[in-house]
Amino acid sequence: MTDEASKKVQVAEYLDIDLMTEKWHCNRCGHKLGDAANNYKEGCLIRDRNPEEIHQPIIEGEYTFAPDPEWCRIVECYCPNCGVLIDTEYLPPGHPLTHDIDIDIEALKAKNELE
Repeated sequence: MTDEASKKVQVAEYLDIDLMTEKWHCNRCGHKLGDAANNYKEGCLIRDRNPEEIHQPIIEGEYTFAPDPEWCRIVECYCPNCGVLIDTEYLPPGHPLTHDIDIDIEALKAKNELE
C-alpha cells in the first residue's frame, strides 16, 4: 500500500517506510522512527516485560509451562508519540534487539516508480 502524497509504503501493521526520505514512520500517527538503513526499533520506546506477568503458570510446582525469566525476556516496542505497540519479541536476557527488517530501498523505489 502506497501513500502517493509522501511516498510512504506500509511494511507492517503499524510501520511505514517513506521512500523519499528513507525514514521509518509509525503508520498510526506518522511519527519518524529513524533512518530506514537502521533498525526501526532504535526509535521506539522499549519495555522489557517479565514473561511471568504475561504467561501465568498453568500448573503448580517447579515446571509451570511459563517461560523462565532467567532464560527469556519479552521486549515490547512502542511508538514514542502515540504509544501504539509496533512489535513484540522474545529474546534471551542480554541479547540485543533483533534487526528483523532489512529492506532493499532502491528496489522498492524502482517498484514504486520513484527513480
